[in-house]
Amino acid sequence: MELDILKCIFEKFQHVSNFSAGIEIKSGHINDTYLIKTDNKPSYILQRINHLVFKDVPALIANKVLLSKHLEAKSNKKTKAGSEYQFLQLVQNKNGKYYHLDESNNYWNLMIYIENSQTFDIVPNAEVAYEAGKLFGDFLSLTADLKASKLNVVIPGFHDMNHRFEQFDMAFQKATTERRLKAKELTDKVLFRKDEMLILQQLKSTGKISNRVTHNDTKISNALFSMDNKAICVIDTDTVMPGILHYDFGDAIRTICNTAAEDEADLNKVNFNFEYYEAYKKGFLEHFSNSMTQTEIKYLPLSVKTMIFIIALRFLTDYLNDDIYFKTEYKHHNLVRAKNQFHLIESFERQN
Repeated sequence: MELDILKCIFEKFQHVSNFSAGIEIKSGHINDTYLIKTDNKPSYILQRINHLVFKDVPALIANKVLLSKHLEAKSNKKTKAGSEYQFLQLVQNKNGKYYHLDESNNYWNLMIYIENSQTFDIVPNAEVAYEAGKLFGDFLSLTADLKASKLNVVIPGFHDMNHRFEQFDMAFQKATTERRLKAKELTDKVLFRKDEMLILQQLKSTGKISNRVTHNDTKISNALFSMDNKAICVIDTDTVMPGILHYDFGDAIRTICNTAAEDEADLNKVNFNFEYYEAYKKGFLEHFSNSMTQTEIKYLPLSVKTMIFIIALRFLTDYLNDDIYFKTEYKHHNLVRAKNQFHLIESFERQN
């Protein structure tokens, strides 16, 4: 995007900095994100929220603001790790709203950039996995007293397995012959695993596992680390909604324990790193197990397979739909992603 456009949007918000540069952050499949450098501190994160995916962006922003204010109220408290918990700080626009709507009906929000920080797409060692477990465990602990009912449901049925199977069935019926044939091996795997993949959904529906405030997109790149690899902040809170903790635990494991990127085409490089799994689980349970029921603890391993499966199913569904949801870089990108995730499930099963 042209710098003068970014600068113009940046100036719609309340800040006291002069725009210096705008750098696109090519991370994530949905939104467009830019690091805004200024001539003095702080820098900012400017994000265009995809309103084709998020149908009610003001509701999404309301969730982010509610969450940030809740965490801010606890910002002076120490985590169990003994470090200050950091949180995303949203900036109001000049009309007092936490978003800007441009002339093309694009929604933008601005956040203060957390300096001296980094993210990982692939976990480098067990210590980082352990730190991530502590961070996401802390997130669930710190939000345990925030009523999930106060949050807007920004994507209905996001982790609802019945809904994802319905979407898959519809996509399969409408898919081209070419894509059906290329996806046949995976569509067979979907049907084979269906009953097991509905277990957590059934437990949630019957109230045996309760709703909480959950992040719902706990991939490792949504954990912010200091430069010495200490986890410091949960980021990308667009999908914070009511959910079960297994969504967050399983989705974190999905990215932390994959030895390759989620779109690695060479499946020989794709394996489930059990050492990282144990490290993450240790950190997570240290910081959250006191708030968990025995039923919730029992089904943590199933959540790993379930959350890997659901993203595999979503990649496959999007592939059958001719790639209308996730950003792709080549024709069969989503099929490659889906194959990668199914292979990861199989690697987990061989070791567990």
